[in-house]
Amino acid sequence: QQRDKLKQFQRRVGLSLQRERALARQLLQDGKREKALLLLKKKRYQEQLLDRTENQISNLERMVQDIEFTQIEMKVIEGLKIGNECLNKMHQVMSIEEVERIIGETQDAVEYQRQIDELLAGSLTEEDEDAILEELNAITQEQMELPEVPSEPLPEKIP
Repeated sequence: QQRDKLKQFQRRVGLSLQRERALARQLLQDGKREKALLLLKKKRYQEQLLDRTENQISNLERMVQDIEFTQIEMKVIEGLKIGNECLNKMHQVMSIEEVERIIGETQDAVEYQRQIDELLAGSLTEEDEDAILEELNAITQEQMELPEVPSEPLPEKIP
């Protein structure tokens, strides 16, 4: 609000400066040099007021930006605070020992399931694997023995 009031003041002074400059010209034309000089001094003082007003507006705008940024920082800090509280609550629910216990139980369950799968599948020993490979090789050799091809020429086609 203060910034807006200062800008309104600037507009009023700006209009006043234009009028006073025009009036100073008129006074000079009318031969009233002393009055014109006094009016120009007043105009100069108002220009200095405008400069100070501009500095005040800049300071106000900078302050508004600082306040807005501080509000954003406060929201970030509040978010971090809430996040930390949530993490602390989760840590209270799940301790490291609890996590290690759950991981251990899971590993035990996986190992137990693997053992059951081996029993059900009739897991083969290394000797069984070797025997299976020998049988596969024997079958492959049998397939490699091809029948003999007749050496007699083929009969000609009879229509």
